Amino acid sequence: MRVPTKRLNKSPWKERVNFLSEDSTVTIIEHIDYLATMDDAQTEWQNGYIVIQNGVIQAVGTGTPDVGTATATRISGRGCIATPGLINTHHHLFQKVTRVLVAAQNVRLIEWKRANFHYWSFIDEEAVYVTALVALSELALSGCSLSSDLLYVFPVDVNGTVRFMQSAVAAAHDVGMRFQPTRGGVDFSLDTGGAPPDRMMESTDDVLLGMERAIQQFHDPSPGSMCRVGIAPNSLTMCTPRLWMESRDLAKKYGVTRHTHVAEFVEELEYFQETMGMRLIARLAELGWIESDVWLAHVVHASSAEIDLLAANGTGVSHCPSSNMRLGSGIAPVRDMLDRGVCVGIGVDGSASNDGGNLLGEARLAMLLSRVSRRDRLTTAREVLRMATVGGAQILGRTMRC
Repeated sequence: MRVPTKRLNKSPWKERVNFLSEDSTVTIIEHIDYLATMDDAQTEWQNGYIVIQNGVIQAVGTGTPDVGTATATRISGRGCIATPGLINTHHHLFQKVTRVLVAAQNVRLIEWKRANFHYWSFIDEEAVYVTALVALSELALSGCSLSSDLLYVFPVDVNGTVRFMQSAVAAAHDVGMRFQPTRGGVDFSLDTGGAPPDRMMESTDDVLLGMERAIQQFHDPSPGSMCRVGIAPNSLTMCTPRLWMESRDLAKKYGVTRHTHVAEFVEELEYFQETMGMRLIARLAELGWIESDVWLAHVVHASSAEIDLLAANGTGVSHCPSSNMRLGSGIAPVRDMLDRGVCVGIGVDGSASNDGGNLLGEARLAMLLSRVSRRDRLTTAREVLRMATVGGAQILGRTMRC
């Protein structure tokens, strides 16, 4: 494989190896067949190396790194390709409990919700831990190093927030994965035909209190944090205007990210426009939810003007191709989003609508699906790898840039 010469000498990592302490112990992964940094210069190397100190990558390059007098543990990367860890930007870990549920196999989203909600409303802390452990392990096997989660099923008492969130955080710790859980909530439901049962409904006060408790107990804003918490009202058809506005204020108060579903299936869009007289994304903008600290799951049905609105406000999108296809929701206009400057990441979505959690496979499917929808402008493997790494980091509020 021949690497273009223009990519070889522009990496900001190249000289950082000189900053290693003389008495430090470092790990070097060397002789990597092919190393793709995904930096802004798209730097890629053959015979690459990675220098790691205290769990932080200090340098990457090609050839043999000089670490001075530092003690180095050397690991061969022969036969390997190295990229940044993949980032999963949308999941419902608890949905592993209804993976391949018979009643939800051959139906679209409304009927799918009806079939699943009954089971989800009875989950407990043990179910949250076990499903998170299995789902995150599955992601790790596909190269994922950071995953988000949207947990919106809680018991009647608000203390369930802490117990359930703690179970998910503990599972991420046990797997060894960086984690960005969001505390969801359902405090209302329009009659769209797939409404959740009463036992899944919380009062608006309880949802807001649960969100604040989750942030206070589990959010760590430090660089390289293993756990950052966000907030996530479920959808416009399941949450009150008060919850949208006050959760926005709560996120601003604590400096955390915001997440939700929008424009996933056309029936939702049509119903909302008929009953509320507005499109979904316009309503989110009215509520202060089209901003740079927000990322949206799905966005399958977005107009050209709405894509421009997302780009202008720095609002990210989590593309979930398997889920969208499985439920017959449609093909998200990802090629248009990328071309207009929207930051897009990849999400596997919950196992109840995916049947798996292979993030690398999801990225490949995103590439193929985009080529079907826009044959005039073929999305490349490097573009979807960037979505699955840099794009995910950006929309989760980490340091890399789209």
